[in-house]
This record gives sequence, structure tokens and C-alpha cells, in this order.
Amino acid sequence: MMLKITEYTIEKLNDPFGILSGERYELFLDFEVPEEDELFSENGLYIRVLFVVEEQIGKLIKYDIFEKGNEAALEFDLEEDEEAMIADFCLKHLDEAMNN
Repeated sequence: MMLKITEYTIEKLNDPFGILSGERYELFLDFEVPEEDELFSENGLYIRVLFVVEEQIGKLIKYDIFEKGNEAALEFDLEEDEEAMIADFCLKHLDEAMNN
């Protein structure tokens, strides 16, 4: 499966109590997959990603895939190369969260 990210939002999460280490971000990535993919949905799909940067190293800590419209989480895991692509996407767009 190859994901094509079509739209996204990114926001830096506030940790008012200072409990969590690193800086955490929440991203919503709208994406498309080919029609023949088992994940394909007529309604469209998006991924909610939690991403952390700690000691200048970024990593995906959690993600959920949702179908637009019913907002139910789908029981799918991304493949390693897809996770790497999303982590790379997150890293490239972190500065946008700083400017919001």
C-alpha cells in the first residue's frame, strides 16, 4: 500500500504539568490509497498521529486510522515503510506547529 497525504493539520500539544518528556505534536493527515487497497474507503481516510521529539530525535508514538464520516477507528496497522514515511512527514512539518 502506498499512502498519498492530501491534507494535514499539525499542532504542538501543551503539557501544562510538565509530566511528559520531549515535545509532543498531534497531526491529522488526510490520505488516499488506491481503490484496490483493502483500506480503501469511498468516504476518505485520515490518520491521527501523536509524534514526540526528545533530545532532537523524532518518533511516532501512536497513530489511529479513521474513516471520514463515521469517525470509527479502523483496525489496521501501517507497514514499516509507511510508518517511516509518516515520521519523515511529521519531522518536515514540525516548524509549522511552532508558528501556529
